[in-house]
Amino acid sequence: MRQPDIEIYLKDVELPAVSAWLEQAIGPCTPWQTRGQVQRCTAGGIPVTWLPKAIGRWSSLLLESDQTPWADDLACAQAAFAALGVQVRCAPGSWSEEQGEADADRWLKVSAEGVSEIQWRTD
Repeated sequence: MRQPDIEIYLKDVELPAVSAWLEQAIGPCTPWQTRGQVQRCTAGGIPVTWLPKAIGRWSSLLLESDQTPWADDLACAQAAFAALGVQVRCAPGSWSEEQGEADADRWLKVSAEGVSEIQWRTD
């Protein structure tokens, strides 16, 4: 089942590199619009939000559509790692507050070592 949107966190990467990857993977990006720290564009018809340094050295990339080339966060994270060569983290699946705080800290890490589950305290 496809996720309704995709969100991944990328370590130590700049927007121009991410933008170039999005153009290759999804389609042309509209000019980025900046409001405060948040930057937005539309890539291949998909609304994209970029929040640099959302959590320390980690930037958030949100693709607000279920029409991406990826079925879930992990598939997108693996594609981002392959293209950009930076560590990527994502949730292991959809999460809701009813699942409790312990599950909120469960993340998947995509790196040169492959995919592994980690505990990542983001608060």
